[in-house]
Amino acid sequence: MKKKQGAYTRGPIGRTMIKTAFAMVPGTLAMSGYNLADAFFVGRLGREPLAAMGFTFPVIMLAWCIFHGLGVGVVTTTSQALGGGRKSKAAGLVECGVILSVLLSLVIAVAGICSCEWIFRQFGAKGNTLDLVMAYMNIWFLGCVTGTLSGLGNSLLIAAGDAKRAAQMMMLGMILNAFLDPAMIFGFAFIPAMGIRGAALATVFSQLIAAATVLTLVKNKHKLIRWEKIPLRRLFASWSVIIRFAIPATIGMLMMPLGSAVITRITAEFGDAAVGATAAAARVEAVAFVFPMAMGISLVPMIGQNYGARLYGRIRRIQRFSMRFAGIYLLCMAVIFFVMAPIISRWFSPDFEVQRIMTMCLRIIPWGFFAIEIHRYGGFLFTGSGRPSVSAWLNGIRMMGLLVPFSLLSLCFDDVAVLFYARLFADLLSGFLAWYAAKCLMKALPGNGAVPTPPDRRFFGLAAMFPKSQKRGKLL
Repeated sequence: MKKKQGAYTRGPIGRTMIKTAFAMVPGTLAMSGYNLADAFFVGRLGREPLAAMGFTFPVIMLAWCIFHGLGVGVVTTTSQALGGGRKSKAAGLVECGVILSVLLSLVIAVAGICSCEWIFRQFGAKGNTLDLVMAYMNIWFLGCVTGTLSGLGNSLLIAAGDAKRAAQMMMLGMILNAFLDPAMIFGFAFIPAMGIRGAALATVFSQLIAAATVLTLVKNKHKLIRWEKIPLRRLFASWSVIIRFAIPATIGMLMMPLGSAVITRITAEFGDAAVGATAAAARVEAVAFVFPMAMGISLVPMIGQNYGARLYGRIRRIQRFSMRFAGIYLLCMAVIFFVMAPIISRWFSPDFEVQRIMTMCLRIIPWGFFAIEIHRYGGFLFTGSGRPSVSAWLNGIRMMGLLVPFSLLSLCFDDVAVLFYARLFADLLSGFLAWYAAKCLMKALPGNGAVPTPPDRRFFGLAAMFPKSQKRGKLL
């Protein structure tokens, strides 16, 4: 009897990707909605609370990159198993991945609370701004396990081909957060006004409800969680397979918050207005990526399923379609941002200096949006094709090799505009590199049905970025 393959291994590439992207649009809006709601309501509290939110952004990114890196390990291996028709193996990987995610969240929560004050002092936070940062982050760390499980559950729904329900679950969490934010920040009925602490509590409670709902769906509808007794030998073996993908994915993604932390420290030299303006601009930028992100969310499981099914021709068509789409769509968004920048800035702050810097940022950086997404898609292509180390290299080159060195020039010129041009040039160069590396990978993949390359065990192997030949090996 022929094994049933994954949902992404059949149908026209373009139509499948656009259909999945449309299904995921509410989900990507929800992801942006969390940050936008927090920035909007906290911004009503004044400049210092908004600046405090800006300081928290790199650390939250750092934690999410670790969680997401582990999620990539679970989703990639699960997708490859589903693509090859091995659902029992996929369920075992999911169960072991959920256990590992909970343990990792607890470790990060303890470490974060113990080192919170020291970390943000290094970023330049001080006085009342530092107190506000700690008030927010101590609550966020305590509840980070809810966000981890919510994100992993949504990714598993997408890996199983259920993008529509994944988007619905993301919307559920965002809507709850949007209702709870004003109630907990400013107070409502029996709920006292808690200021910036209320923003953190709203996030934790909304993610708790979303996590419980989405994991129930993964268990009952897709049968990917069975909660059977797991022998220690199988648990450790599954963790080993997941970690083989999670480590390089995490290292690559960690480059982003680490680089962002350095950029935040550089931005702090230009004052609280610059920190608040760039933090608000970063949240607005996410809106431009709503549809490309909706498409990108499904790329790793889509490529993973086709890689597991040995349908390499479909992977080549996925690469061509996705990168062309990103280029056209995001260049159009850059034009819109350039025109709308002053109006958007006035929405987010009544402070004139914040408006001026935010407008400048939103008129320079968007011209590199298309290159950012091509860079991101390139990393997804390599991860789904069993070469996660390349994503680490691509992110490392962009952040530490290009963005940070260029950004330091803003201190030499004492001009915040140089900081924005530095990011633009770094994005354009890294986007070209990712596109070229992906083209090399597509040429190296074999024909449909051939035995693929062995799993990438060289976490830092540069040779995987520009493969020249195909070696025989086993599927995961």
